[in-house]
Amino acid sequence: MVPTIPADEADELEWLAFEQAGVLTTAQATRLLTPGVVRGFVRSGRWRSICRGVLLCGNGRLTRDQQLWAAVLATGPRAVLAGPTAAAEAGVRGLRAEPLHVLVPASRRAGRTALRRLPVDMPAVVVHRTAVLPAAHLQLARPPRTTTARAVVDAAGWARTVDEAQTVLAASCQQRRVLPGEVLAVVDALPRARRRHLIRQTMADVAGGAQALSELDFLALCRRHGLPRPDLQQRRTDAGGRIRWLDAYWRRWRLHVEVDGAHHMDVRHWAADMRRQNDIWTTGDRILRFPAWVVRARPDEVAATLRRALLAAGWCPER
Repeated sequence: MVPTIPADEADELEWLAFEQAGVLTTAQATRLLTPGVVRGFVRSGRWRSICRGVLLCGNGRLTRDQQLWAAVLATGPRAVLAGPTAAAEAGVRGLRAEPLHVLVPASRRAGRTALRRLPVDMPAVVVHRTAVLPAAHLQLARPPRTTTARAVVDAAGWARTVDEAQTVLAASCQQRRVLPGEVLAVVDALPRARRRHLIRQTMADVAGGAQALSELDFLALCRRHGLPRPDLQQRRTDAGGRIRWLDAYWRRWRLHVEVDGAHHMDVRHWAADMRRQNDIWTTGDRILRFPAWVVRARPDEVAATLRRALLAAGWCPER
């Protein structure tokens, strides 16, 4: 349901309710009305009390926007949506919708008491503190939230597992919601960020593809899983006479592996990649393609795929 813009003659209360999706703090409401009127609205059921100090100017079920506003307002001044919640609001798909994550300055106490008894239509709210939240990390948005780059860094640090952290980082770049350089700039400003090295490495993999993966890393993956040693960075001339470099190539079994960075998602690179892939297939070679971060984060999955392809091409493992 799209909220209706108040009429020109609307009062300050109507405009404030419109700007905050109908969610107000008790202090805001009593500043514009008397405490008695506010209590009367709540007791009569015209308004709802969401939690201590936060009211809904209505009595319906909370919408997503109202949940976000309630989380920010209940947590107190200078609170902002952060981590996966802010990233999702910026358009990153595939992230957990709950709980809601809020970031507050480390110098003050968050309103944890207000968050202990939430209604059934309000998700849990997780409060994080930070000593570093410059203006450059704040997005001009309603409700207030961190920038996408800061949200992604925080989401990676707060993720329950390394795999989940890398998925957030890769998805945000591959969906074109943030650039690797923007994420790295945030990491530089957060010397105590959790999983700092992992974030840097993943961004290098996402941005650079095979260039960011050490040849030793790929050879070690093959050795650990009992796969034959491939040739790396092999020169090849395509059907058009152009020189191509193969990331990894098993000449005997005519299997080619391409390790992709985020730039391969660009439509121009995508079309060129398809032409190159078609050229490889039409000459009789097989080709496998993996995102660079998957090769590093999920080596067992990559090795299993390589094994199936090699077996299909005629490889016989030594017993």
